[in-house]
Amino acid sequence: MYERREALALVADEAARAREGTGRLVLLRGATGTGRTALLEAATEHAEAHGMRVLRVRCSTGGSAPDVRLAVIEQLLSPLQELTTSPLPGSPAEATGAPDGSLPPAARLWRLLRAYAAEGPVLVAVDDVHLADEDSRCWLIEAARRVDRLPLLLLVTERSQYDVDPPSAGLVHTLSPSLVRTHTLAPLSRDAAAELVRSAVGDDVPEKWVTDYVRAGAGNPLLLRALLEDLNATTAAPAALPETCAALYPGAYPAAVSWWLDCAGAATAEAARVLAALDELPGGADVDVFAETADALGADPARVRGWLTAMPRLGMLRFGDDGLPRYAHPLLRDAVLTGWCAADRQAAHGAAAEAMLRRGVPTATVAQLLLRSGTMGEVWATEVLLDAAGGAVSDDRTDDAVVLLRQALDEPMSDGRRAEVLTELGSLEFTAVRSSTGIPRLTEAMRLPGLPQYRVQAAVALGTALARRGEARAAVTLLRDLDGQLTDHPDLLRTVQTASALLSDHDQMIREEMYRRLHETAQHSPQALGPAGHALLVRYEATAGLISADAAMKRVRTLLSEPAGPLAEPFLLGTAAAVAQWADELDEAERLTDRGLTGQRPTLLHPMHEALLNVRADIAAARGDYGQLLSEHESWRRDGAGPGAGTGEGSGFGGLGFKFGLECAAGSGTGTGTGEAKVVAVAESGTGTGTVPGTGNGPTNVEAHVLLALVETGRVDEAWQLADAFDLREAHDSWELNRFLYARGVVRAASGDPAGALGDFLECGRRQSARDVLSPVVTPWRAAAAQCQLALGHHQEALALAEEELRLARVWNTPRLVGRSLRILGTATGGRHGLDLTGEAVRILREAAIETELIPALIARGRQLTAAGERARARKSLREAAERAELLGAVRLRSAADESLREGGARSTTTTLTASERRIAELAVKGRTNTEIAELLHVARRTVETHLTSAYRKLGIRRRGELTAALGRVPGAGHRTDPT
Repeated sequence: MYERREALALVADEAARAREGTGRLVLLRGATGTGRTALLEAATEHAEAHGMRVLRVRCSTGGSAPDVRLAVIEQLLSPLQELTTSPLPGSPAEATGAPDGSLPPAARLWRLLRAYAAEGPVLVAVDDVHLADEDSRCWLIEAARRVDRLPLLLLVTERSQYDVDPPSAGLVHTLSPSLVRTHTLAPLSRDAAAELVRSAVGDDVPEKWVTDYVRAGAGNPLLLRALLEDLNATTAAPAALPETCAALYPGAYPAAVSWWLDCAGAATAEAARVLAALDELPGGADVDVFAETADALGADPARVRGWLTAMPRLGMLRFGDDGLPRYAHPLLRDAVLTGWCAADRQAAHGAAAEAMLRRGVPTATVAQLLLRSGTMGEVWATEVLLDAAGGAVSDDRTDDAVVLLRQALDEPMSDGRRAEVLTELGSLEFTAVRSSTGIPRLTEAMRLPGLPQYRVQAAVALGTALARRGEARAAVTLLRDLDGQLTDHPDLLRTVQTASALLSDHDQMIREEMYRRLHETAQHSPQALGPAGHALLVRYEATAGLISADAAMKRVRTLLSEPAGPLAEPFLLGTAAAVAQWADELDEAERLTDRGLTGQRPTLLHPMHEALLNVRADIAAARGDYGQLLSEHESWRRDGAGPGAGTGEGSGFGGLGFKFGLECAAGSGTGTGTGEAKVVAVAESGTGTGTVPGTGNGPTNVEAHVLLALVETGRVDEAWQLADAFDLREAHDSWELNRFLYARGVVRAASGDPAGALGDFLECGRRQSARDVLSPVVTPWRAAAAQCQLALGHHQEALALAEEELRLARVWNTPRLVGRSLRILGTATGGRHGLDLTGEAVRILREAAIETELIPALIARGRQLTAAGERARARKSLREAAERAELLGAVRLRSAADESLREGGARSTTTTLTASERRIAELAVKGRTNTEIAELLHVARRTVETHLTSAYRKLGIRRRGELTAALGRVPGAGHRTDPT
């Protein structure tokens, strides 16, 4: 009887009054589960203990035969039926001789009750009077008017709760207040509920657990005791409260909640469940949406709003800081939803979704509701799901997009729209979810009737998926089979042919056949190729060493000025961007890349989407933006640049990686690394061999760039971890595999293994040459191999490779290629002629401002000048290289320049930190993590790591804990090298 003393005292006082001969009606009111019956039982025990005779009855819906008048009262007084065999003392029947049975039923029952009271004080206990038949209620009201002179107490309980359906009139609304005492039972207070919980589970449970129990019980004794019963039956010791009823046994709590809803009526139960469904959504339950939903389901919106106001007082709901109503605990919400039949749930969800749309709720929120409702069979539901899927893709929530698109397929849509949705879903399942259902969906999309462009779109996506799995021949065959279906659509036919050529890059034999056909078509029917097809031929000639950069760009710009269809334009832009990057037109390449990516749907499998991402990485590499390459590695992977994804030869390495020169053989440039940051891909894959999980069947162009950037920033150990994550024997044949072979060779060379590096470079060259990729514009393997030959003492072999590299470089004739080739040839030639060649390389690269190639050229020239005895000129060249490497963040090249200065007799004082290095080091000393420093300075985390690596190297330390002492010894700005 928690917090029921006042009610018990009231009943006790009125019982004493009745025993003295003055009766009254006492009405105990309360919501379902607040303990009315328990209080009534306690009152009857008290009455019996004080000598009162107790007559009790419990009303129920359908508990009596409908044709029995005064059914409740008959049941109440049934123990007195034995008195009806003779007239009661003092009754009218005794005076007149009329039998008692001849009286009307109400009078007869009243006589029976008076006869009972004549023998002693009586307590008449009627539980749940709101369920009594109308005649019985009227009888009790009349009795209440007459008991004031009898030793008789009428004790009645009545449910009193705000429901959505208007309630019937209460028992005492027609009685004078002097004839009735009324007491309303409130929900348990928080302290009383907590005391009840602790009495059941103990005093040493965490306070949060107690709070959760109390909230889930809503201050309602019925619910709280049922919850404690389940928890005590489920576990031997107290446990944290679950959020779903499935974790409860034997299920007393959800049964109690169901009883509470049944007592409230169908309209209230429906409203409660709709609110629970809305409460499940991330944004919560908007009051207006809830009221509109209830209105659509036939409830009075005003009553619904009143119910929302009343329920927090009962502890069932609470309003959050956002002003939205929510259930007091998720377990209570789940219990309300338990047992909701599918048809009613779907109808309510549909009504709520439509109300949300009318109120302008974001489609992402509406879609979450539709996902819980099953198929709606409505066009508006289709649009909501598709719109929400588009938003999920934009927010990089591809898993959510897949779920939404799968649901959308169950809704009505045209065949053309279904083909589009299947294509997008299949693309996402294949790339983002790595699901085997992706390819069957793309196949289904191809077979649906509709506009040919939908079929082409699906075919290109399916072909891309097959090529990524190493089935390039099947991909090309699939696209070829469309030729006969597109004879009336020349633009689509050209798109299919272009896509076939790009996908053939994954297979050497098919590639030869495809480009032979492209050349034949260009000679006999040039119009049949279209701008994108002709651009592919320009790209082929550039990689084969058959055309100059100027001529290639002139042809590409002409092709860009020609009209291209929406399906063909991505192929044209991607190919043009690659050629522009090779030609060192980096700004133009960047504009083309951005334009191409903006015009594409990243959710669709498309060969040029990955190609454009590859060009974007190549541009960063050509500019020496190592921080961007490392920090954006994960974003490129999410955008779709997975292994085997790119098509075409992409762009060139822009000088990355073949700068190790002879310094690698001398063991310099390995760097110390920060010891704190590891490449994400390595963390995902662990160590050892095998492909990186979730990335396909081999390394990507981006990962090749990451290897080179790690080497350039002095993190060779991390580069090895990434390189070892791939078993190249299992990788499909592709140009990206060749790129990675080249990059792994750079890692080997930087680690002091020129023989192993030479093997990787020569294998890369063999594979590239077999594909007719001869120009160093793509992969300068000859230059790198020549330096390995020099390190191994094979000067003639090195010279032959360097001369061939220069010959091919002059065909393309850009400063990057020519300058690099002159440097390599000058190093291999040696002597005065070699010095002249490296001098020319420095001049060309300085005029073109190509830092990534100028720095190694300055180092090579400085070394040659040192060997020639011109130490002053050598120091000048090497100091310039060190300063430029510092600005670029090229830790390895900076180390190489310093090493060369020391070899030339100059004392390097490179322990002076730059302003950025000092600022970052000081923040690290204060305990900031790399991520916190990056956020504070608004830079990439990789930039922080690069600067810390450089600072560690300059300070001669290896751990973060040594920074404090080391910083005190070092000046804060400038870089000077002692000329002595």
